Amino acid sequence: MTAPENAPPVMPEPDPDVVPAPLPGEPAAAGAGTPDGGPAGGPTGAPAGVGRMPRALSVALATAGLLAVTAASATVTVAVGRPDGTPRAVAAAPSATASASASPSGAAASPSAAASSAAPAPAPSSTVHGTVSGGIHGGDLRYFLLPMPAGAESYGSADGTTLSTKDVAAQFSNADEMPSILSSYGYRDDAAERRYRTVDGSSEVHVRLLRFKSRQMAKAFADGSKYSSAHPFDIDGDSSAQGYMMKPEQEAWTGEMVGISFSGDIEYEVTVDVKGTPDKALLVDAMRRQRERLASGG
Repeated sequence: MTAPENAPPVMPEPDPDVVPAPLPGEPAAAGAGTPDGGPAGGPTGAPAGVGRMPRALSVALATAGLLAVTAASATVTVAVGRPDGTPRAVAAAPSATASASASPSGAAASPSAAASSAAPAPAPSSTVHGTVSGGIHGGDLRYFLLPMPAGAESYGSADGTTLSTKDVAAQFSNADEMPSILSSYGYRDDAAERRYRTVDGSSEVHVRLLRFKSRQMAKAFADGSKYSSAHPFDIDGDSSAQGYMMKPEQEAWTGEMVGISFSGDIEYEVTVDVKGTPDKALLVDAMRRQRERLASGG
């Protein structure tokens, strides 16, 4: 499979009512699910544990003429696929922070030291800020990430993570081609993500935001994004959103749901991983909270 000989021209802002239709594609396999607590493994064919459920993202791209972008098809011009996720059990805790250094060998801890180690550290307040007006988002995109519920544990910074175009491209199988594909949609080289585990350890949530030059561009990217090997379902309360269900082969393994939508100039994707068959209500709620955050900034 090869890329076009010539780079695609930059797409003019499409009519909001004209949405490129995706071509069917086959998934870039990421494995068939990981037994809860099992050893990490690679893609399909690994003898020990295997990776996440197979999932493939295909994007239909409208340029001069029609440039179809899908996953793994002999007739397409560019292949776009989801990456292999890092296998891990849903209930696995985020990386633990380093503990306080031990006292010298044989030395007893002082009362003040014991009191200090027992007192919980105050949670740092966020310093990121953003604004939204008429669907146009400004400031630090991390400000608009889905807020973590009480007691949730963050993977990485509690403020979220800023992504470069290279970081975003690396989430797709054809990383070398993704920068030009994103550019053709009017992507502003501005993205952020957050991943956390719920307080009861029952699920992990990942959200990614991409900022585009206009509402029409964000809508076109969201509308053209598909998971061809997953079961689609509607997201209650958002007619522009599309949900996808990936059930595990065994109930002891990890199931996954993905929701895709847009708000103003932002395209967003929310992923929820749980043990067993996922409850759609979990994704619907997370999508609602992300939508409200993007709409009001509060």
